[in-house]
Amino acid sequence: MIVFDLICKNAAHQFEGWFGSSDDFEQQKSSGLLSCPICGSADINKAMMAPNVGAKGNQIGESKAAEKNPVIAQGIEASNERAESSAVQVPAEYKEILEKLAKAQTKVLEKSQWVGEDLPEKAREMHYGDSEEKPIHGIATPEDVTEMEDEGIELAPLPFPVAPPESQN
Repeated sequence: MIVFDLICKNAAHQFEGWFGSSDDFEQQKSSGLLSCPICGSADINKAMMAPNVGAKGNQIGESKAAEKNPVIAQGIEASNERAESSAVQVPAEYKEILEKLAKAQTKVLEKSQWVGEDLPEKAREMHYGDSEEKPIHGIATPEDVTEMEDEGIELAPLPFPVAPPESQN
């Protein structure tokens, strides 16, 4: 799994998304499966991210370097202040709401079967009485969603992306 910082173009809300790969992100974006959890905008892009690169084994840590040289300590402090001031601050109540929403989605999906790209076909089978009704979730294109809604098939979009079971560890 890979974590991307995402941002919506509407209101510049920043949030995280977990994907199986960079291609998985692009596929979900092009399929219209991504939306901002705060405002619902589907215009989502990857935000700028700093790479997570570990220190070389032969390098001394920041704290040891700062102890030896006060100029380094001032530089580290200034760098940390810049990082904190440029981060998008999500209000605590939004975080709480998102956490509750994520838990609710997880609970609902425990009783639902992953059908992947067969979602439109399986939903139609149940709608027209060709198979037993049961909770399912999967992937549908925006066109599939429009067609199913026109047929009277009830759908509920998931607020957070779902990784296929076979791609999970």
